[in-house]
Amino acid sequence: MFNVPRRAGNHPRLALAILSVLFLAVVGLVGWSLIRPAPSPEARSEPLPPRPPVEVVETLPGLKGQLDHWGATGQFTGGVLVAKGDQVLFRQVYGPANREEGRAMALNTRFRLASISKQFTAAAILRLQDEGRLSVDDPVCQYIQPCPAAWQPIRLRHLLSHTSGIPDLMARPGWGVRRVTPATPAELTEDSKRFGLQFEPGTKVRYNNAGFNLLGAVVEEITGMGLHDYLRQAFFDPLGMADTGYDDGGPDMAMGYANLVGGIAPQPKANVSIVYAAGALYSTLDDLLIWERALHRGHVLSETSYRQMIADHAPDDTPDERGKPRRLWGYGIYEKALGRQVQPAFDDNQIFHTGSWSGFRNLMTYQPDQDVTVIVLSNNYHQREAVFLLSQQGMAEALGRDFPTVVAR
Repeated sequence: MFNVPRRAGNHPRLALAILSVLFLAVVGLVGWSLIRPAPSPEARSEPLPPRPPVEVVETLPGLKGQLDHWGATGQFTGGVLVAKGDQVLFRQVYGPANREEGRAMALNTRFRLASISKQFTAAAILRLQDEGRLSVDDPVCQYIQPCPAAWQPIRLRHLLSHTSGIPDLMARPGWGVRRVTPATPAELTEDSKRFGLQFEPGTKVRYNNAGFNLLGAVVEEITGMGLHDYLRQAFFDPLGMADTGYDDGGPDMAMGYANLVGGIAPQPKANVSIVYAAGALYSTLDDLLIWERALHRGHVLSETSYRQMIADHAPDDTPDERGKPRRLWGYGIYEKALGRQVQPAFDDNQIFHTGSWSGFRNLMTYQPDQDVTVIVLSNNYHQREAVFLLSQQGMAEALGRDFPTVVAR
């Protein structure tokens, strides 16, 4: 029993009633927190620094020398941007954007991002978590109905970290036909329901485009908007990313190419509808720089959600990759000391993702300790090694490390 003093203006019964209401309110809030975690603190609201002017910058002599040579010989076609803090250290493009039209590459040419797109879908899920509209621990079947019985243990975090066990698009029978056949998000979801799991959710990690397509369906179910409309409203418009969006084959896009037996061949049939939430975006060098700044400086997600995004979610017994330390599997993003794969090697950890689809080969990487961003976008699918080496040359030179000259074997 409460011992309530009799004081002027504080009737004991009134005080007891107020205390009872407060007690019930606290109990209710505790109970609600057990049902749904409270929304994380919001992302930073202060403005980002102004966008740098889109102009040629070539203050990294080692990288410039490499690219002057490779650009002249056609060993690299595309664009490269390196920034440290708020300063752009390098921005230049090489080769044709469209050989058939005679259109040269420009600093603001749009590139097909391929799987670099995954981090935007992951950020959409995490933004909805910050708003209290979902949790990454929610069952997938809470949002996708009817739901296969095998999917009952799958949580959204399994889709985000490639640990769901759902077979990837490319691991299914008939991939060759599906690759060239347009599909709606609903059709992609129904396709995924037809196949059993490859492993128990959370026990292995296996790269999975299908899982990210399902995440796109979750975003659409919760928001009532198309995924790409939501991305524009939540991220692209507020950040001023006017040259980023869904790859609908617009006229400002670079053409993708492949080195085939008969020579360099265009790859015009992208059909990104089948990777609509896993690889269907386009962007430019500078729009991606704005995204990297916003994401890693806390302007996109709360600290809690950002830490979840870049944490390692692979099972503890995940093996090394080709005899070398494995990458850390975040949500739509990886972390690894990529510089160990070149010579001379360097050990700085990098947060990164690659992308390859229909004539494009890309790598975007970020070194958090010195706030260095490197973006390499190529419109030639078969320039994988060049893209990787250039990314690590730009990173090493910006960090003050020895300049790498070859990819380690």
